[in-house]
Amino acid sequence: MKKRVLILDLDNTIYPVSSIADKLFGRLFQLIDEELPEESRHGITKAKDELTRRPYQHVADEFGFGAELTAKGIELLKNITFNEPMVPYEQYATLQSINIDKYLVTTGFTKLQTSKVKMLGIEADFKGIYIVDPEQSTETKKDVFFKIIKENHYTINDVLVIGDDPQSEIKAANELGIDTFLFDPKDMHVNASVTYRSASYNSIINIIS
Repeated sequence: MKKRVLILDLDNTIYPVSSIADKLFGRLFQLIDEELPEESRHGITKAKDELTRRPYQHVADEFGFGAELTAKGIELLKNITFNEPMVPYEQYATLQSINIDKYLVTTGFTKLQTSKVKMLGIEADFKGIYIVDPEQSTETKKDVFFKIIKENHYTINDVLVIGDDPQSEIKAANELGIDTFLFDPKDMHVNASVTYRSASYNSIINIIS
């Protein structure tokens, strides 16, 4: 079905978080190493890996960081920016070349996510950029998707949501009945409930036309 709108996630969708993880999360990882109680350390490597894909608050809760460490991590992350050169996935150029309305919807700390968009140089690619910041609002990606559709007089069928996380933007879109494209270059989510799944963006042009 022909689409009029693409809604994209940012982290691990437009660029790989692994490319900046050491510089971005170095202080946070050190804090976790110093403060996480010994009895909670069995999952520390997994927790750090999850932090490159999911919001800090969700990871902290799942891995039992506790109130004090969670608060310290939030305080650290909400005040940092990333100000070094960043490079999108090479195949992001395929999405840039598509001449329809595009929106960016990302979850994270406002200052940090804004700085990433700036360093990637992708502001002009989007009709609207929305940052879902759990520290500032209870608004969710699902709320933002609905708002974009309503305020711009789109229909559900006009939209394709593109992202890497079945439990975030993909889930939100599914709940609204929006078609989804899961970018899964490492085949991590073979059983995810999605409309389309691929390790490449090359098929997007055919999907939306």
